[in-house]
Amino acid sequence: MESDIILVIVVVTALAFDFTNGFHDTANSVATSISTRAIAPRTAVALAAILNFVGAFISLEVAATIASGIVDAQIVTTTVIFAGLIGAIFWNLLTWYFGLPSSSSHALIGGVVGAAFAAAGASAVKGAGLLEKVIVPALVAPVVAFLAAGMAILIAYRMVGRMRPGPVNRGYRLGQIASLSLLSLSHGTNDAQKTMGVITLALIANGSLTGANPDPPLWVIVSAATAIALGTYSGGWRIIRTMGSRIIKMDPAQGFAAQTGGSAVLLTAAHLGFPLSTTHSITGAVLGAGAAKRLSAVRWGLAGNIFLAWVLTVPCAAAVGALTFGVTHLFGNGALGPLLVSAFLLALMGVVFGKRLQRGPALTTAGEA
Repeated sequence: MESDIILVIVVVTALAFDFTNGFHDTANSVATSISTRAIAPRTAVALAAILNFVGAFISLEVAATIASGIVDAQIVTTTVIFAGLIGAIFWNLLTWYFGLPSSSSHALIGGVVGAAFAAAGASAVKGAGLLEKVIVPALVAPVVAFLAAGMAILIAYRMVGRMRPGPVNRGYRLGQIASLSLLSLSHGTNDAQKTMGVITLALIANGSLTGANPDPPLWVIVSAATAIALGTYSGGWRIIRTMGSRIIKMDPAQGFAAQTGGSAVLLTAAHLGFPLSTTHSITGAVLGAGAAKRLSAVRWGLAGNIFLAWVLTVPCAAAVGALTFGVTHLFGNGALGPLLVSAFLLALMGVVFGKRLQRGPALTTAGEA
């Protein structure tokens, strides 16, 4: 009975993480379109939310990677998974507070790895899977997206360089709506699956799901898709401002190139089963679209701060995940530890973040720094 209570707590916490993933990563889909006035802010987040929901049903490859490719499912318990989720949520909220676009994917993986390590030592972590499925793609993705978006914008400028700016910008704004849709779809395909994988891992640890590499049940897919869609619709306006106007002041052609380059990298990764960071891909693409036009157009100091947040994501989330496991373990293996940690986190979110989540699109209209 008590194990079932812990499982419920883990599922609710996983969906809470999925929600924070949604509002944290909304900027990846909509920021460039909002900043160039291609689409109204509220319309953009509504469209992104719908397509995030749809995208969650396209593939299950990333969910399988999270469920079995990073940590040993035979060693991991529901308490370990809970602690890992707390580490990921903490990092998402911290970076959102400072308006830094960091990876929810790597926060989740770092949290689970840290908690698993604290619980069972190094044997709980699949080092080869972590290297192949997480570290290498994290290094490659922003570079590939940077080059793809840079190449795209150079080609675009060559094609339309002698045309009147008005019709060209209107055309690219229409193109941005299409690329926003593609990017939102790819985000749902890539990111909602991470929560599916974690819940599946919890079901396996609880004995509620058996078999070799089982697929997530339908209720898991629907609930994860719904949570990320609701999170996306809530906004995440602080990071939207950073992505849309603080890194570079982009024109519609740059916005289209960045969105298209980022979505191409993400969809390829989802097909191959890599839990790739949407943030790394789209940020790399934004930097590429800006640098290809003029190196000085990019605010490299801010880009450096974002890169530092990327480097710290896995170790910091892992540390919080390990600490959370240690705290819950003080109260034994029952539900009391997770309940107390959950109550503390909810109180902290209510005090520190409640009002800020209500800030709307007035902060992120085009042209604002």
